Amino acid sequence: MSWILLVVSGFLEAVWATALGKSEGFTRLVPSVLFFTALLASMAGLAIAMRELPVGTAYAVWVGIGAVLTVAFAMATGEEPVTIFKLLFLTMIVTGVVGLKLAH
Repeated sequence: MSWILLVVSGFLEAVWATALGKSEGFTRLVPSVLFFTALLASMAGLAIAMRELPVGTAYAVWVGIGAVLTVAFAMATGEEPVTIFKLLFLTMIVTGVVGLKLAH
């Protein structure tokens, strides 16, 4: 159950990171509220998952999921260009996250 919670928290990290960019320095209400809501839920989920998972593994997986999804969303919406190198390195992050799960 802690792995599922960790993955959901990683998704929420991507939500708050994207909302932070859209908030324009907290001058836009909806993205700002979404940022704070997703941030709290993401951190709470990470903290609960770390009751059973090692801190280093949990944090690396959480950051990896959040980073990959944040970049993938930006590329899907055209805010960031898609390049073969970005896809390669994002694949490497995903492989690392899966490896950490398998090694646990």
